[in-house]
Amino acid sequence: MPLSYAIEPEAKKPSTRLISIDVLRGITVAFMIAVNNNGYNDAAYRFMNHSPWNGFTATDLVFPTFLFIMGISVVLSFGGSRIQATSKSTLLVHILRRFCLLVFFGLIVNGFPYFHLGTLRIYGVLQRIAVCYLLASLLQLITDRITPRIVLLVASLAAYWVILRWIPVPGHGMPVRDFPLLDRDINLAAYVDRHIFPNRLFEGTRDPEGLLSDIPAFASTLLGMIAGWWLKTGRDATSKVRALVISGVLLLAAGLLWSQSFPINKKLWTSSYVLYAGGWSVLILAACYFAIEIKQWRGAWTFPWIVFGTNAITAYVFSELLSTAVSVFPFRHGEPFQPFVYSSFFQHIGSPAFGSLVYSALFAAFCWIPVWLLYRRRVFLRL
Repeated sequence: MPLSYAIEPEAKKPSTRLISIDVLRGITVAFMIAVNNNGYNDAAYRFMNHSPWNGFTATDLVFPTFLFIMGISVVLSFGGSRIQATSKSTLLVHILRRFCLLVFFGLIVNGFPYFHLGTLRIYGVLQRIAVCYLLASLLQLITDRITPRIVLLVASLAAYWVILRWIPVPGHGMPVRDFPLLDRDINLAAYVDRHIFPNRLFEGTRDPEGLLSDIPAFASTLLGMIAGWWLKTGRDATSKVRALVISGVLLLAAGLLWSQSFPINKKLWTSSYVLYAGGWSVLILAACYFAIEIKQWRGAWTFPWIVFGTNAITAYVFSELLSTAVSVFPFRHGEPFQPFVYSSFFQHIGSPAFGSLVYSALFAAFCWIPVWLLYRRRVFLRL
């Protein structure tokens, strides 16, 4: 399998590593796995499902937070002495290789187990991560200055608003004037995706990881790069947390304010969604940084999240392949394992919603086992 890997003895682990970032990444990917694997989506608690269209749930926070953390990680990893001693051409090859591997495994996840090439979905979660990783790494390779990141953040959010609000959709007219803003199917993002990849979209007529929405998704990564730059400064830890809290509150307020005219919408990744979700991501980062880096509240409670966080992509890929396998392959009388085990056991644990939540938690815990085995051997797979 074309993976690069690192075997890192405990004694050689960098002492300057921010454990809070690993913990936050681990919590994020664990929740990502859980919400992607409800026992039964229709019975699950609302916070365990994405908002159907406009609106926001806890599940809608997962993906932008992962991109936010990735932006932080890009900045911090490029600051390492080993990376700084590497030539830019070598780093560029490494960046492109990782980008290609992420796209490749994204296609594997989309196609498994049948790989119907005629209808294979091209977009996907890993593909979006790949695009944002590529753009963030190239930006970091070019400059470590904060100003270009802020300019790109503002420009990407404004540009996406202009695209969805002020550019006519061929055959349908102008948003707001001729059809509702953010109509499910009549919007430029969905129109473009239908013409690029017909019959290959996740929701038939649209795709939540489509081409145009990569623009604001990169903005979520830029927020992480800005936060990473701030964490690298020489200011004291308390000042860093204070600034993060203030920034998080301001982002929440800005997102809510903009949502009055440009609604919060995860599936279209609207600019107001970037700001609102980013505000929560920054506040959660501040809480983790305060608890783990300042108060030094570490120990047994952080271990499961560190295990997930140090092999996050591997855990996600494993969970997606396993999820498909238990939902597709026959288990008993032709019924797949997942619906059989939920209806036979978990549905009867309290309410159907609680049973669905228990199934999600146990599924995520099972996905923790292979990455724990890798962690024990100090093996970290870098897709």
